[in-house]
Amino acid sequence: MTKTVSLLSALLCTFIWGTTFIAQDTGMDDIGPFTFNSVRFFVGFLAILPLAFIFEAKKYKSEFKLDAKTFAVLSILIGISLFLGSALQQVALLHTDVANAAFFTIFYVPMVPIIVFLFKKNSIHWSIWPSVILCLIGGYLLTNFYDATVRLGDGLVLLGALFWSTHIIFTGMIVTKYNLPLTIGALQTLIVAILSFITVLIYEEFILRNILKEINSILYAGILSGGLAFVLQIYAQRHISPAPAAIIFSLEGVFATVAAWFLLSQILDINNILGCFFILCGVLLSQLLPLTKKKLNYRLLEIELWKLKFYK
Repeated sequence: MTKTVSLLSALLCTFIWGTTFIAQDTGMDDIGPFTFNSVRFFVGFLAILPLAFIFEAKKYKSEFKLDAKTFAVLSILIGISLFLGSALQQVALLHTDVANAAFFTIFYVPMVPIIVFLFKKNSIHWSIWPSVILCLIGGYLLTNFYDATVRLGDGLVLLGALFWSTHIIFTGMIVTKYNLPLTIGALQTLIVAILSFITVLIYEEFILRNILKEINSILYAGILSGGLAFVLQIYAQRHISPAPAAIIFSLEGVFATVAAWFLLSQILDINNILGCFFILCGVLLSQLLPLTKKKLNYRLLEIELWKLKFYK
């Protein structure tokens, strides 16, 4: 049941992220990328904070009793990773189009298992690698990247994908030690809001009148994406390891395409549909093949026990 809840949380989280791409792009008509992110994530923080106090404040003493320092360090690393990933993606949208940004963002899918394998020395189920390839092919077709021009902003998105990878990995580390998803979500959004606001003071102008012009995009991206979706990600990763979680999150591109078709009346061609199909196959492959192996091992164990009983 817990694994099912985690999968549903991951899917809902990914759906929200996919539909937020439109708000992220249109929300910078009158404000800069760091202004957008600072207000967006502060709104997310305000949305999560009351829930964290209501549902998790009583658990702080027991959760932090053994190792509060590790919680603080991982929370800061998660917040910095989220700040760098979202900032690079937001700035890149000024220098490239949504299709390119969506394609290069999906490179966190292969980055996560590679980083986990190299630095954590964890074994990766073999199904992850063909799933990664299917997701990359799907992203290539889904975004019509074959008909795109590579731009300066694409490098920023690719660098941002590295930090999306570390965000997923650090989140996977903290949820195995602490059962405080709302608190973790509130802390990471606060860190992003503060770092973004500091950057605004250096590079941009914080003009309230212009911010209010983008209030609809900010509220959607803040409450649903910055608040709810990132908390759902934390819930999801309690029972899904980082590598398969990254593959599930690649459905963001599928949901973004469907949202553009439904909300913006964009036409889906055969390549877009094939792209969705490849990504769905990659996600299903990463989730079903490990289950098949477990069932096979269980069946072999039953046979061995039957043999021992029979010959005894």
